[in-house]
Amino acid sequence: MIDHAHDLASVRDATDRLLSAAAALDNASAAEASRLPGWSRGHVLAHLARNADALVNVLEGRPMYPSAAARDADIERDAPRPLDVQLADLRATADRFQAAGAAPADWSRTVELRNGVTDAAARVPFRRWIEVELHHVDLGIGYELEELPEAFTEREIAFLADRFAGHPEVPSTRLTDSTRAWSTGSAAQGAPALTVTGPAPDLLGWLAGRRDGAALTVTGGPLPALPPL
Repeated sequence: MIDHAHDLASVRDATDRLLSAAAALDNASAAEASRLPGWSRGHVLAHLARNADALVNVLEGRPMYPSAAARDADIERDAPRPLDVQLADLRATADRFQAAGAAPADWSRTVELRNGVTDAAARVPFRRWIEVELHHVDLGIGYELEELPEAFTEREIAFLADRFAGHPEVPSTRLTDSTRAWSTGSAAQGAPALTVTGPAPDLLGWLAGRRDGAALTVTGGPLPALPPL
């Protein structure tokens, strides 16, 4: 069962960690490249602020973004802002998201996200938690996948494994950190399953497109090339 209240609290804590870490930047370092191709750290911060407002839209029954073009334009517009403006915006939008999450609601209802994707309203706080944690890593300011909360890492591996389950481009694959195991992919008839073994942060990094999988051990074939998220 999804505990949206727990996840809202986790979002708040993750946001506080990110804001505290980002406060050590200055305008010049905020304009430097992030770990995401083509994005500065300012792009990442702007995206996080705009995503919080977009998820408020989702919770309140409005389209997540007016359009893909509008989403991208808003990020480009906001990316060059001074650091203090970025952080104030991110703090304000985070507060709006928490307020929307605290409002009385039917958390069992289905909501629509981007590109026609639907999900239970109760999972929206976890989706926001994903955004905050992974983009904190993407800032490249000392927060690494190994520092993510263990419970988050386990849930995000399971979430991404489920996302690739049945995908025709991903062979049947068993993921394991030697303690826990997850399954993903879709095997052609008669094709052997792969086993991918490694530390949970490296499994997450590969599934989320943040690491190339070089630290993972694969048996049964080569490491699959995963389609974009």
